[in-house]
Amino acid sequence: MGAKERQYSILEWVREQEHVEVEDIARRFGVTTQTIRRDINRLCEQGLLRRRYGGVSLPTSASKSPLGDSKVRNLLAKQQIARRVAADIPENATVSLGVGSSIELVAQALIHHQSLRILTNNLSVASALSGNPGIEVIVSGGQYRHNDHDVVGPEVTNFFSSFITDYGIISTGSMDLNHGLMDYDIREAEVSRAIISNTRARLLVADRSKWTLNSHCKVASFKYVDRFYTDLIPANKRTELPDSVDIIECGEAEPVFDKQNPLSVSNL
Repeated sequence: MGAKERQYSILEWVREQEHVEVEDIARRFGVTTQTIRRDINRLCEQGLLRRRYGGVSLPTSASKSPLGDSKVRNLLAKQQIARRVAADIPENATVSLGVGSSIELVAQALIHHQSLRILTNNLSVASALSGNPGIEVIVSGGQYRHNDHDVVGPEVTNFFSSFITDYGIISTGSMDLNHGLMDYDIREAEVSRAIISNTRARLLVADRSKWTLNSHCKVASFKYVDRFYTDLIPANKRTELPDSVDIIECGEAEPVFDKQNPLSVSNL
């Protein structure tokens, strides 16, 4: 396990337990306490953790992500996809992030970047990135949706139309070979279209379950997707997608964590 992945796991563990001892972290990952202290120093420098009573805790201002209080469909697959997307985003990039739980997971996976500019209408994204001062977050105005913790409306589409970003990352409510990307709310579809129209690289994050769902608001055909990040794509779907779409399957690419790890498959 590399340092970045270990630091991400430490951060997630502390978010679950609220306080973790340095020696316990070292035992869990099979490394020295000196190595763990270097990881902790890095996370504390970014404002993501604070040292306390022989271990580490969350900063006083930190709060658990809304995802932690809800049941997210196919969480493990979405986390794997999010980590792969984050690994492909270079430092100093400008990134548009849209709506949905998959996008919030991408934001969480981006937390270790040192220098990014994020444009979003998703307040959960802003919250997930709030602990890292090296990431500039610009949030759109608009009509607040209580259940989704985001804003929608013409202010949002005008906001995204005011920039050209390096990467535009969207999710989708469902997928269809004939009609492409679909959403359940026309306002969500408008947000995704605005991101697609105002970015240099269009990234879709969607797990395989989206092929089996059914929504009715058109977003865009697959010809407007540059990279498609998914856990697994059925062979009959792959052959029908445009050759211009770079398909990146993430389901088998991630390491299997030890069973003692609270973030292992058995605990998700």
